[in-house]
Amino acid sequence: MTEADGDTTQAAGGRKIAVLGEMLELGDQAVEAHHEVGRMAAEYGIDLVVAVGGDLAKQLALVAGAAGVPDIAMVGDNQTAAAYLHSILQPGDTVLVKASRGGQLWQIAQALTGQPITGL
Repeated sequence: MTEADGDTTQAAGGRKIAVLGEMLELGDQAVEAHHEVGRMAAEYGIDLVVAVGGDLAKQLALVAGAAGVPDIAMVGDNQTAAAYLHSILQPGDTVLVKASRGGQLWQIAQALTGQPITGL
C-alpha cells in the first residue's frame, strides 16, 4: 500500500474499510512490511481493518490497532471475510481490498458484488 493507493473517493458519512491480506514472498522483510501497512492504515484514517490470513495478517492487524485504527477484525480465509463484510457493511462504506495475488482477495470483492467466484 503506497500513498497513491490511498487516493480513493469516500461516500459522505461512510466508513473506510481496508480488507488486507498477507503479502507473500517478502522474505526477511515480511514482518516489518506488514507492520508498516498496519501503521499506514491508521495514518490514512481507516475505520476498520479486516486482516485475512495467518500470522502475518495477525501482525498487520495488531499494529494497525496499536497505531489507532478503531476497529480490527481477523479472519482466516476469504469466505469468512466476505460473510463478515456482508453482515456489517452499510450504505456509504468504502472498501479497499488488497493483498498479494496468491491470497486471491479478489474473491472477496466478487462475493460482495454478486459476481461468480474465480480462482487462479
